[in-house]
Amino acid sequence: MANNYKIFISHSWAHSSDLEDLRKLLNSRGYFNVEFTEASKDVPINSTNAPYIKARLRAKIQSSNIVLALAGIYASHSDWMPWELDTAKSLGISIIGVIPRGQERISQVVYSRSVIDVRWNTESIVEAIRTHAK
Repeated sequence: MANNYKIFISHSWAHSSDLEDLRKLLNSRGYFNVEFTEASKDVPINSTNAPYIKARLRAKIQSSNIVLALAGIYASHSDWMPWELDTAKSLGISIIGVIPRGQERISQVVYSRSVIDVRWNTESIVEAIRTHAK
């Protein structure tokens, strides 16, 4: 029987197409069951109150087995990604950097916090999740 993985994907809302593409990639993988826990444009945290948002995100991260961080250079310009990744680290949840298709450079925000960085390849991502998920 395949494990079920709860995955939080740290991403930049300005590049939400990468989030959607990564979700589709993992959902299409046979014998790999995932539940996504991050906030997204489809299911946002409807608040402008930063402490409330952080509390909700912290709970989502804490309930996850692993955090995937989209490692495009745009992550270096995100207000939320460093906080999400630092929160995951403080909770003892491993971070996998996922390098979007065609990217040569990756964000130091992700690289400096990840246990491994993988290219946009289904098997590489799945293997990293299976290896590092709690």
